[in-house]
Amino acid sequence: MPLSEANHAVSPPLVTVPREYNAAFDLLARHAARGGKPAYVNAATGESITYGELADRAHRFANGLRRLGVAQETRVLLCMHDTLDWPVAFLGSILAGVVPVAVNTLLTPREFEYMLRDSRAQALLVSAALLPSFAGFIGQVDALRHVIVAGGEAGPGQLRFDAFVSTADPAPRVSATCADDPCFWLYSSGSTGAPKGTVHLHSHLIQTAELYGRGVLGLRESDVVFSAAKLFFAYGLGNALTFPLSVGATTVLLPTRPTPADVFSTLTRHRPSVFCGVPTLFAGLLSEPQRPPRGEMAVRVCTSAGEALPAEIGRKWAAEYGCDILDGIGSTEMLHIFLSNRPGEVRYGTTGKPVPGYRLRLVNDEGQTCGVGEIGELQISGPSAALMYWNNREKTKSTFAGEWTRSGDKYVVDAEGYYTYGGRSDDMLKVSGLYVSPFEVEGTLMQHPSVLECAVIGAEDRDGLVKTKAYVVFKAGQAATEEELKLFVKDRLAPHKYPRSIEVIAELPKTATGKIQRFRLRERAAAALR
Repeated sequence: MPLSEANHAVSPPLVTVPREYNAAFDLLARHAARGGKPAYVNAATGESITYGELADRAHRFANGLRRLGVAQETRVLLCMHDTLDWPVAFLGSILAGVVPVAVNTLLTPREFEYMLRDSRAQALLVSAALLPSFAGFIGQVDALRHVIVAGGEAGPGQLRFDAFVSTADPAPRVSATCADDPCFWLYSSGSTGAPKGTVHLHSHLIQTAELYGRGVLGLRESDVVFSAAKLFFAYGLGNALTFPLSVGATTVLLPTRPTPADVFSTLTRHRPSVFCGVPTLFAGLLSEPQRPPRGEMAVRVCTSAGEALPAEIGRKWAAEYGCDILDGIGSTEMLHIFLSNRPGEVRYGTTGKPVPGYRLRLVNDEGQTCGVGEIGELQISGPSAALMYWNNREKTKSTFAGEWTRSGDKYVVDAEGYYTYGGRSDDMLKVSGLYVSPFEVEGTLMQHPSVLECAVIGAEDRDGLVKTKAYVVFKAGQAATEEELKLFVKDRLAPHKYPRSIEVIAELPKTATGKIQRFRLRERAAAALR
């Protein structure tokens, strides 16, 4: 079932996957000769697991699920911190033909209960520290049969992860699956509604690894990879599991929240060559007073996704650390990045060009394809588009329109093929009859030396007219007046684009994956008018 070496050598857009295919078996079987090489290192504890140990434990986990009677094609909910047990549970489930549903560890008990019920998971794979979030409803979910607890003590009737693995049959056995079988789910962030279970296929993991991991990043066996984005996040899953495993690289995992201090500690102690972050984190790292000098790190390339990277952050990072940040955009629906800057071709302020293997188009409000310089909704056609949203036919039909997937993001493309972000479709503003991109205004404000973070929304004034409003977070010990910031923007953008009001706040509201919740800011602005 693994892909042949001939396929590995094929140019990225021509990746083919055989009909009979198991994604976990492919990722593990191709590294039989690297059995003693570290596959994962826990940055918090220093513990590691080799490729040989990873394969052994994943097969044991698969056999353990079979022993419990967890049937092929059923779901298990995976809510675990980024430790060495996470890839064992994820890959082991897939080996058994069971579908792991990886969920955000930072959610509320109410959200966990919704996902557990919605997915009808037969087993819960959970870190001991997260178990209290499930305690109030575990016994009330009809489909749930088993609870497996990692990294701590299990309760009555529950199983300890380490014992569950060590006592299982070690004999390798792979359940028969096809490239187009459901392989795993990821839930959308649900920032504006109920989370949506996004169903991905076995072929999707290797497609993204070949097209972006190998084709854009140029990832190789000698690399050490560190992703601040967690494994439950589509972006983090590719960075820290699929991509490094596909080439035999080593991955450093940070189980805790990626504070600037912990991230810099990981970058200097483990010296990864590839670092994957998000714009908010890069801004925080550049504002860290005790940040290390360039010579203490070994990073050759950085990536950013989740939200568009402000040009000023990219330029400052490249100037200070001597390596570019490859800003890109991906989605839970497309699994990973499909539009990105490339090494040696970075143009800060843009999201780059299409990743080989993906086709993009921009569509205006009338459904017509946009020309150069015209803003429209970005739509994607590529081999990693999700099958559907679970139990949500209407959303499935509106998002997955035939071969095209709607992103909900506004973009413009220039004559050289570079795409520039214009905001979410529901965030675009029309001021004095003219469109204003919140991101363009934010990118300008970010150039001010006192601004750490900012977000721009459309807020109605007392006459019911929409005007731009900016929320600004200052760097520690720095400040600027509202008038100074307005003039700063006026000097750099068209007159109608400057924010009519600016409010200083301590921090921006964000989702658990670091995306700014602009709807919270709109609620705040509306409340201020009452």
